[in-house]
Amino acid sequence: MVAVEQGNMADLLEVKEVSKSFRVKSGEVRAVDGVSLRARKGEVTVILGPSGSGKTTLLYLIGSLERPDAGEINAFGEDICRPDADLIAYRRKRVGFVFQMFNLIPSLTALENVTLPMDLDGVPSEEQRGRAEKLLAGMGIEGRLLRARASRMSGGEKQRVAIARALANDPDLILADEPTGNLDSASGRVVVDILAGLARREGKCVLIVTHDESILRAADWAYQMRDGKLRGIEV
Repeated sequence: MVAVEQGNMADLLEVKEVSKSFRVKSGEVRAVDGVSLRARKGEVTVILGPSGSGKTTLLYLIGSLERPDAGEINAFGEDICRPDADLIAYRRKRVGFVFQMFNLIPSLTALENVTLPMDLDGVPSEEQRGRAEKLLAGMGIEGRLLRARASRMSGGEKQRVAIARALANDPDLILADEPTGNLDSASGRVVVDILAGLARREGKCVLIVTHDESILRAADWAYQMRDGKLRGIEV
């Protein structure tokens, strides 16, 4: 399968002819060059590419951490490129990020890292702990690990906490940037299975960018990215 059929826009992420350039000492680099793709809730979409191919920039554009120079990004019926788009609300409520370097706060416990996004979103404190404990339990983080500081956790544990944190505000879209890049193969398989389960059991739209071809086993749809350009590939 290499293309996604048109569906209900409330269930669809659609990127149309998006481009992004950066100015460097040697001139201008087009990191993303006229890219189009579609991804749906309930499915895993994988973008495979080497370092420097533009895949992380594309993920940041979809997550509104960067603004495109041209093109459109429609996320579940919302045009996030329009001038009046509420991008803070979009990032807090619609998108969950999972990063290669985990991006946890080292001095906070697993539980505190997961409740933090809820606190920032104004979730009542009495609701935060119960939801965080449930999310962490779903990732296999229970008991003493709830109170373990992130700095003392293994890479696999940190990534599972990071996924729980990404789910804190029940987003539609999970954006994972090289989620297995700092993990051993066994921990990496666990993380990929968790991400796939979020799509198939909970109806999340999961978009993974990676250089790891083994992740294609979890993909419903897949693309190859090179030199800022994207093409569909068979899975």
